[in-house]
Amino acid sequence: MSRPLPPSQAAAAAPGADPLAASLAPALGLALSAAVSLGLARFSYALLLPPMAADLHWNWFTGGAMNTANAAGYLLGALLAPRALARHDARGLLLGGGFAAALLLALHGAVRHDALLAALRLLTGVASAASFVSGGLMAARLAAQSGHAGLLLGLYYGGTGLGIVASALLVPLAVATPPDWPWAWLALGAAALAATLSTAATTRRLRAAPGASAAAGARERLHWGPLAFALAGYLMFGLGYIGYMSFIIALLREQGLSSGWRTGFYVLLGAGVVASSWLWAGLLQRARAGGALALLNGLLALATLLPVLSAHPLPVFVSGAVFGAVFLSVVASTTALVRRNLPPALWPAGIAAFTIVFAAGQIAGPTLVGWLADGPGGLPRGFICSAAALALGAVLALGQRPLKPQA
Repeated sequence: MSRPLPPSQAAAAAPGADPLAASLAPALGLALSAAVSLGLARFSYALLLPPMAADLHWNWFTGGAMNTANAAGYLLGALLAPRALARHDARGLLLGGGFAAALLLALHGAVRHDALLAALRLLTGVASAASFVSGGLMAARLAAQSGHAGLLLGLYYGGTGLGIVASALLVPLAVATPPDWPWAWLALGAAALAATLSTAATTRRLRAAPGASAAAGARERLHWGPLAFALAGYLMFGLGYIGYMSFIIALLREQGLSSGWRTGFYVLLGAGVVASSWLWAGLLQRARAGGALALLNGLLALATLLPVLSAHPLPVFVSGAVFGAVFLSVVASTTALVRRNLPPALWPAGIAAFTIVFAAGQIAGPTLVGWLADGPGGLPRGFICSAAALALGAVLALGQRPLKPQA
């Protein structure tokens, strides 16, 4: 039996109202939360890794281990998310995670000890997961009301690109020489605070009764078996994509690409993430099996190999454009799969399941690529390993079938 919509959501769905127009402002607010939880809190690290490694005398293994700590925190947050969503309003968790991430990012600039930095990366991962899982659930609910699920889900996940672009512009301004990197973390914390305040202002009408549908989802167990191929493909995505996003700036720096070109590359990558909400909206609207996940993983594998095959700016920028336009749509494709194959009561558990395997892949990815990069072959060898994981993910995802007939 279906439950009535909360009053604020029922108003948005009233006769005569344009569901898409009514959904755009809160969708943009949710997109800003994704900009914080992934764009600023995680992907800014690729820009800061080279100056931090030079100043703190890290090898690539240590640099990768810092992002492994971040991924471990993200996994912890994802594991706790279903229970937290059963007790608290998703919007409250979303904003709490955003404000915590802003504070933690600023604190990165106040310490220089490896263990403390790793602890901050871990706690930032926990805060990011709280925000991102809650935001994904709210975006799925909003998409269900609007009738434009592919566009709104893509807009939410594409919001990460705003954080990537902001990072690409802020970090070079703050870092003139390796010892200046703490100023960049302070700037990122300020940007995260401003974005979270904007999210709070634009999502007020999405308030729901605490634990309204999440509690129902918590009482129903999700069986992972029927989603095994999609989950396995997504695990390989987490393992493969994070190597690229952790070390791509370091690779381009090693290959002699100037600071200006590297900034332009990362801005292009972020712009591709923003554009992905329109590029893949139709595909996500139809996604019911593993075909979308397979296609997107395959494109990422090709994009990961391009900067290894040639250091010329043209293939490098093609790699960044393709990677940016695809990788967050992989995340959106799993939310679309959950929405199309599971009852609403199981959406929180379904999104959390994919987030857990995603985080598990990310835990291994940065350290593995860093370990390979410290040996013969350097960073290119690590990128080849990442591309292989993505290609395997594409093959695995092809085995996923729809869980229920087309409505």
